[in-house]
Amino acid sequence: MKPQFDEKGLIPAILQDFQTNQVLMLGYMDQEAWQKTLEEKNVYFYSRSKKRLWLKGETSGNYQEVVAIYLDCDRDTTLIKVKPKGPACHTGNHSCFFNPILTPSKSHPFTNFWEELFQIIQERKKNPRKSSYTSQLLSQGKEKICQKLGEEATELIIACFGDDKEHIVHEIADLIYHLLVLISYFDLELKHISEELSTRRK
Repeated sequence: MKPQFDEKGLIPAILQDFQTNQVLMLGYMDQEAWQKTLEEKNVYFYSRSKKRLWLKGETSGNYQEVVAIYLDCDRDTTLIKVKPKGPACHTGNHSCFFNPILTPSKSHPFTNFWEELFQIIQERKKNPRKSSYTSQLLSQGKEKICQKLGEEATELIIACFGDDKEHIVHEIADLIYHLLVLISYFDLELKHISEELSTRRK
């Protein structure tokens, strides 16, 4: 299946993180960029400003390794799922889309909160920060994460016997957070958990 290039010989290309499904950036490809992306499994664009082929990451080293490529229904836009080797945005942000115009309200669906929290954990994993507890925990490996899970589970049980609802909520939050860190550590996604629970419900 071949893409439909526009009158300028270009096709919009959307990059998406294959693990988190976060949209990273939008670029344009010509026939040469498309072909080299398919062959080398690293994203190439056509630079409209410099009028030349452009390997994403050629200067910064933040290459975008191709995992999967899709065309839309009209074959005039492509979606490329990638494994980022660094921030996609030239500003140093993981994604180019970081300027909020309309954001979810506090009444936004419950599930989206966990997805957003999990994306933050994924970001700390890919771009560690010394000041981040999440980054430190992930760097210490599964032994430390499992140790913390055991501690938090024990603290929750103790809190339950104290009948202090505020304390119970606090400990539940701690336990869930550490579970999300464990999910990230093993390169799993939230959908894997929801799919397993859906199967059990059936």
